[in-house]
Amino acid sequence: MHNPTVASVMTKDPVTVTPETEFKEIVNLLASKQISAVAVLAKDGFPLGVVSEADLLHKQESDGTEPEHHLFTSKQTHVRQRKAVALQAKDLMSAPVFTISPEETLAVAARELARRGVRRLFVVDDHKLVGVVSRRDLLSVFRRSDQDIQQEIVQEILVRTLWADPKSMSVTVEDGVVTMLGRLERRCEVEIASRLVPKIPGVIEVRNRMSYAWNDMPERTRL
Repeated sequence: MHNPTVASVMTKDPVTVTPETEFKEIVNLLASKQISAVAVLAKDGFPLGVVSEADLLHKQESDGTEPEHHLFTSKQTHVRQRKAVALQAKDLMSAPVFTISPEETLAVAARELARRGVRRLFVVDDHKLVGVVSRRDLLSVFRRSDQDIQQEIVQEILVRTLWADPKSMSVTVEDGVVTMLGRLERRCEVEIASRLVPKIPGVIEVRNRMSYAWNDMPERTRL
């Protein structure tokens, strides 16, 4: 059964800069490539940080004068002030970056994005940057056609996993919502289908209305 990984949805060969890349060059890169951030790479290919539109916009906060420094100025304020006068990527970037392996599942990537509160994760393999995965990339699986989803459920779960006769089943998919009708031999097979179908890429909801001929999972009597 197809289990998509980060590698299957990530943007490969992302746009990168060096620590010495100048402010204006970064602005031009973001505009020409229609992206919102670039990774800052070390010489060995590992991402040191990221320069985003938010980092660059701190320049707009500056009127060209030296920022005032106060004893109780917060760390965040110091960072904004430093970026407002920065000229190169090494001073503009936010660090460290949050990374993920290309072999991780989309579920792991989604949890990591939520936990970190970021828009993107940099995909690192063998200590080198190989891609970037964003929230939008993870949502791309929900663009699969209903027909593709239906075929995968029938072939991968009903036929190959449960050895069921597809002619005795009815699987319909409408806007990612799966409805399953029919009769399987055992109750455990119905339960297996309920667990596996939601893992199919693109499935939004499952309505399992299948019945079974034999209850091989009787309720245990409580003592």
